[in-house]
Amino acid sequence: MIESVGTWGMVIGVIVLLFIILYFIPIGLWFSALVSGVKISLLQLFLMRFRKVPPGVIVRALIEGTKAGLHLNRNDLEAHYLAGGHVANVVHALVSASKANIDLTFKVATAIDLAGRDVFEAVQMSVNPKVINTPPVTAVSKDGIQLIAKARVTVRASIKQLVGGAGEDTVLARVGEGIVSSIGSSHSHKAVLENPDFISRVVLEKGLDAGTAFEILSIDIADIDIGKNIGAGLQIDQAEADKNIAQAKAEERRAMAIALEQEMKAKAQEARAKVIEAEVKVPLAISEAFKSGNLGIMDYMKYNNIKADTAMRGSIADDEQNDEKE
Repeated sequence: MIESVGTWGMVIGVIVLLFIILYFIPIGLWFSALVSGVKISLLQLFLMRFRKVPPGVIVRALIEGTKAGLHLNRNDLEAHYLAGGHVANVVHALVSASKANIDLTFKVATAIDLAGRDVFEAVQMSVNPKVINTPPVTAVSKDGIQLIAKARVTVRASIKQLVGGAGEDTVLARVGEGIVSSIGSSHSHKAVLENPDFISRVVLEKGLDAGTAFEILSIDIADIDIGKNIGAGLQIDQAEADKNIAQAKAEERRAMAIALEQEMKAKAQEARAKVIEAEVKVPLAISEAFKSGNLGIMDYMKYNNIKADTAMRGSIADDEQNDEKE
């Protein structure tokens, strides 16, 4: 029984040891590389484990590159992996670029990959251009009519500008700005509706792809809708503002007129008070004149006759004026 247990322990130990050996020395991977025409030693595959590089990733990349006619360096692939790059993606991009006759070197491909861009997708976009739909862009022509335009932008990746070049958001922002500028310079919204290709030509002439990772091939206006009459709305707002200003000025003049009227009434009351005061002093003055001998009885009677005659004439004049009005 003890011998049987020892035998099974030895067998398990041999299996574990064999597994460890095959893990650190991937003979199957080395054989696959050998039959694929990739020259790599078992020692290098063994040392990759200690360099924290998965041998399978490097060997598969070398096999793919060799079959596609590319000359890849193992050290370069390992360095790119250790730098945090995607080795398989870079090799896929190099193979696709080679088949499409696109000038893409390993150095440029790894730089694009380390910059955070999908280099394989960029190569595919260089072969098959991508269509980007812009969000609705609102602009106002010179006649005050609001237009809402949608455009389709066909772009192709520019391999040389992928590192440091602006992305899709910048292209969309520039195209939107160009559409707003083109519509805003149009004298009439009808001209824009009749010739929407005018917007495309004007926008393309601006060179909006400068400094971006793309090359703009075409800008097509997909749809134009009529929005609000901004000019009429502004005129209505201006008229309302003018009306409010006129009303304020009229209210100011009315308040001034009321104040002036009150002032005149106060002055009239003051004048009437002075007249009454003067009339009160007349009998006193007459009495004083009698006492001092400056006024006689006949003079006083004559004064009353003149006063009565004046009142009569005033009454007759008022009656004549009323008859003329009737």
